[in-house]
Formats: sequence, structure tokens, C-alpha cells
Amino acid sequence: MMTLWLVYVGQKLLLWGALSAFSLAGATFILSFLQMVMRYAHNWLEMRPLPTIAGSYPFVGHMLMLERRGKEFFQQLIRYTGENRHVPMLKLWLGTVPVIAMYKAETIEVILTSSKQIDKSYLYTFLRPWLGLGLLTSTGNKWRSRRKLLTPTFHFTILEEFLDVMNEQANILVKKLEKHVDGEKFNCFFYITLCALDIICETAMGKNIDAQTNDDSEYVRAVYRMSDLTHQRMKTIWFWHDILYLLFKEGRDHKRNLKIVHNFTTNVINERANEIKREEERTSGDKGKTPSNRKRKAFLDLLLNVVDDEGNKLSHESIREEVDTFMFEGHDTTAAGINWALYLLGCYPEVQKKVGNELDEVFGNSDRPVTLEDLKKLKYLECVIKETLRVFPSVPIIARELNEDCDVGGYILTKGSQLLIIPYALHRDPRYFPDPEEFKPERFFPENSTGRHPYAYVPFSAGPRNCIGQRFAMMEEKVILSCILRHFWVESTQKREELGLAGELILRPTTGIWIKLKRRNADAS
Repeated sequence: MMTLWLVYVGQKLLLWGALSAFSLAGATFILSFLQMVMRYAHNWLEMRPLPTIAGSYPFVGHMLMLERRGKEFFQQLIRYTGENRHVPMLKLWLGTVPVIAMYKAETIEVILTSSKQIDKSYLYTFLRPWLGLGLLTSTGNKWRSRRKLLTPTFHFTILEEFLDVMNEQANILVKKLEKHVDGEKFNCFFYITLCALDIICETAMGKNIDAQTNDDSEYVRAVYRMSDLTHQRMKTIWFWHDILYLLFKEGRDHKRNLKIVHNFTTNVINERANEIKREEERTSGDKGKTPSNRKRKAFLDLLLNVVDDEGNKLSHESIREEVDTFMFEGHDTTAAGINWALYLLGCYPEVQKKVGNELDEVFGNSDRPVTLEDLKKLKYLECVIKETLRVFPSVPIIARELNEDCDVGGYILTKGSQLLIIPYALHRDPRYFPDPEEFKPERFFPENSTGRHPYAYVPFSAGPRNCIGQRFAMMEEKVILSCILRHFWVESTQKREELGLAGELILRPTTGIWIKLKRRNADAS
């Protein structure tokens, strides 16, 4: 009898527990839903005065009218900003989340100069499996301390050591392009990208992967696949949840390629750390003897010796985060800039002739490598690169998330809002760049830049979170472009409307960059 009673009581308790758990889950869901509604109502009321794109519906916002694919969404966004250039910024709703498009120097300045509004958008979380919490994805105190540690590694005197690598890889690129001289049009985008990948790999890790001669290596394929998968995940909502993502082929592909890139970087770091340790052990007993220097140093060597204020070195995991970040950020953006420069020079032969004249003044008929002194003299080429980054900024959208309410131009932007700073639209403000679609490198002559708003042109972002590698990028673009243009005359075969611009993390031409090459000395006179 007692046993039956205990069973009965146990069943009642289990039932009661299940009902209680169900009730608790239901109550939690209802509470979360009510909090979301209240936050949505608060945001809607606070930001009601802000200019808004027509066609929004409660709770779904503009989701029904926005394009899903990167190319179409970017072009739609650019159309909206063009049609609303008279307003300081533009609001749209992604469901219940307010998104603010900024494309005016005066409003962008408020955000980019802030030492508080440094949080990257939620979409950057999809880079974390690959890049961890490196400079690109970290925030707060971790970002500040890491930035302070790494800034000295990008000093110009250190960057000068990488010139040999840039020259060597640029010469390999020229030899690869030779076969196209006087031939049919071809897509140069992949050639340039592999060259940039070789440069960043050797300068970041001290590892020569020969991507230009072996573009089928496992690591090269994994880097490109990771970039593609990350872009795809950002714009596909059902890929956002980590567990759900693994149910799809893309998620499993991401996991497999992530292991390849991480293993490669980890092995390189361990190899170099062991080399340094062996060098120190060999020389520890001889005070007059110093460790032998390798022919070249890489960022990795500098990172292995960086110490914080307490005298602690970076962990291998932290070093991997930064090396992977250099790899991701340091080849795609630069490659895009070089490709766009070749396209524009091929469209504007009069500008290309001026570049050729400057190259002749600096190099004559010499085929010698580019030196640091040469780079300083290539002032017109630098203006060409700057104007290229105005017309086709490598990073067309900078995304931030507000970590507190913010007053911008008299409008209150609420905490949690997603900000889209759009350099592509900003750089076309006719107040600062008359005839904005025209390619005019002279805009960046010192006398023509005087008085221009400092935030009217931000190809490398600006303020506290500006790009730490911008001098490296400018150096690399100058070296590669000068090497190509000393040998070849470039003709572009596409009109602007044929490029199919896609603005994702990088501004890409969906159809590639198609050019023809001729021997420069035979045709540029």
C-alpha cells in the first residue's frame, strides 16, 4: 500500500514539475516578447522624427521590400541614399531593429570620432569563428589594449622591410600577365588577388605559399572558401544560429575549412616560436653572440615578442587571432583596390599617360625594384589610388552597433541601433566632390584638398577604429601598380553598368574586371 502511495505521489510531483516547467517557459517567453515589444515601441517613438524609407510595416519593418542578395541589396541601398541626399541620414527597420544609413560627413563624424561608439555590428560575430577576438572583431578594453600593443608593428620603418616581398611577388605577377599581351580580353581579378595573398602570407607569417604558381593549394582554397561562406552566412538569416548552421552543407563546409586555416596558422606559429627558442638556447651561454637574424621578419616575429604593460607576452591563441585577421583583411581589400585602379586607368587613358610619365621620371627605362624613396616620389600615382578608393572604396559599408543612446545632429539614435556608414555614398557628395562619378586624381592634389571636410573621405574608416594597416595597403598598391604599369598599357572593356557591383564586406565586381594588355613602350607614346 505504501509503495502504491509513493508511486502515486511521485507521479503527481513529476506532473506538477512538468506543468511548472512548462508554465515557467511560457512565462519567460511571454516576458521576453513583452520586453521586445516595449523596446520596439520605445525605439519607434524616440526615432520617429528621423527620416524613414516608406513602406515599413509593424514588427517586420522593411523586410518585405528589401532585396536578399548582396548585389541587389547594395544597389537598392545606394539608390535610397541617392534619392534622399537632402536628409542627414535615413532610417529603415529590419524587423524590430532600427538600421540607420549614414552618408553625410557631418553625421558620420559624430560616430567615428567617438571613443565610446566602437562596437562592430552584430554581423561581425560571424567572423569570430575564424578571426576570434582580434583587432577587427574585438571591442572595449580588449580592443584598446590590443590596438595599443600592435600599433608599433605597423611603423613605417618596419613596413620598409616588406618591400622585398612586395617587389618579388609583383614581378611574378608581371610574368603571369605577359601571356596576355596583345591577346584577347581577360579577367585580371584573380591574378591580382593571388598576388596580394602571397604578399600578406609572407609578410604576416613569413611563409611563402606560392599562391600565384599554385592556386590549388589546400590553404589557398580554404581561405577563399571561408571568405565566401562568411559573406553568405551574413546575408542568410537561417544560417545565423550555430547549431542550425551545422545542419546545412554550408555549415559543415565552414567547419571543415575553418580547421584547415586554423591548423595552418597554428603550425606556422609553433614552428617559428620553436625556432626562436632554439636560437635563444644556442646563444644563452655566449654573451657576445646574438641570435642570427633571418633574412626577413614577419608580423608573426613581432607578435611573438610583443609584451603588455605587465610584461606578459601574447598567447599563441591571441597571436593566431591577429595573424588570421591580417590574412583576412590584408589581401582582399588591397586586391580590390588594385583591380579597381586598373579598371579606371583603362577607362581614362589620359590619366594613365600621366602615371606613365611619372614612372618614367622616377625609374627611366630601369627594371629595378621599387625603393622607399621611389614610393615617396610617386605622388600622382598616390592621387590615382586615393581617387580610386573614392570612386570604388574597397570597404563600401562600415557597420557599427550603438552601445548607448546617441544624439546625432539633433536626432536621438537609441541603444542597439545598427549603423551603416556608407563610404560609397559619402564619397559622392557633390558638395565636396563635384562631378562625383568622374575619375579625377587631381582632386587629391594638396591645393585641391584644402578645406575639405575631414570626414568626407574615409576609405580606411577614421577615428579610433581607423584601419591599422592603411600605410601597408598604400605601399603595396603603389608597388604592384607601378610594376604593372611600367610594363603594360591597360585597356578596360567594360562600362560601369556592366560591372555588377556587390557591396558585401568588400566592394566586388560580380562579373570580374576584364582588360586588354599591350606592351607599354610600344603604345603609350
